[in-house]
Amino acid sequence: MYRAITLKALEHGVDVNDREAVERLANETRIELRSRPEGNQVMLDGENVTSRIRMPEVTAAVSAASSYPGVRELMVREQRRMSDAGGVVLEGRDIGTVVLPDAELKIFMVANVLERARRRKRDLELSGIDADELELAQQIESRDKKDSTRLASPLKKADEAIELDTSDLTIEQQVTFIVERAVEKMNRG
Repeated sequence: MYRAITLKALEHGVDVNDREAVERLANETRIELRSRPEGNQVMLDGENVTSRIRMPEVTAAVSAASSYPGVRELMVREQRRMSDAGGVVLEGRDIGTVVLPDAELKIFMVANVLERARRRKRDLELSGIDADELELAQQIESRDKKDSTRLASPLKKADEAIELDTSDLTIEQQVTFIVERAVEKMNRG
């Protein structure tokens, strides 16, 4: 969702460092997340922007755009609305601490920065973009630092979250781990 706002700002020539302009833009924006058999889709004002929100220029600017309290307030409200019916899985840097502090199951996923850069490079290549892995690693470290030190909803692990280091795990192993923790929770009532 934050990437979608960032994409819109970039495409409309809005300076992502201009808090008031980005917050105003966010108030005029409709973001939907749609579940489809081929995968989740991010809709921005009715347009599918799923692949465009992963572009390097969006990644470079998302920390700034997502740091503004007015933007965060709107996104948190929408994320909570999506979770009202229950049975949802949400991911994000403040889901377990700010958005859904009473969530039944919280998994804090981590991976070493080089593995994250390798994964990002692979994702970009699927979109036809070539990127330097070491440069990606530096960008990831920089974003983590910015997001961990921002005043509004900083990135941090919730006290009760289960940490899962995915560095050496396949997607299937990650899913299995999470499903097992969910089943344990359900069995305990």
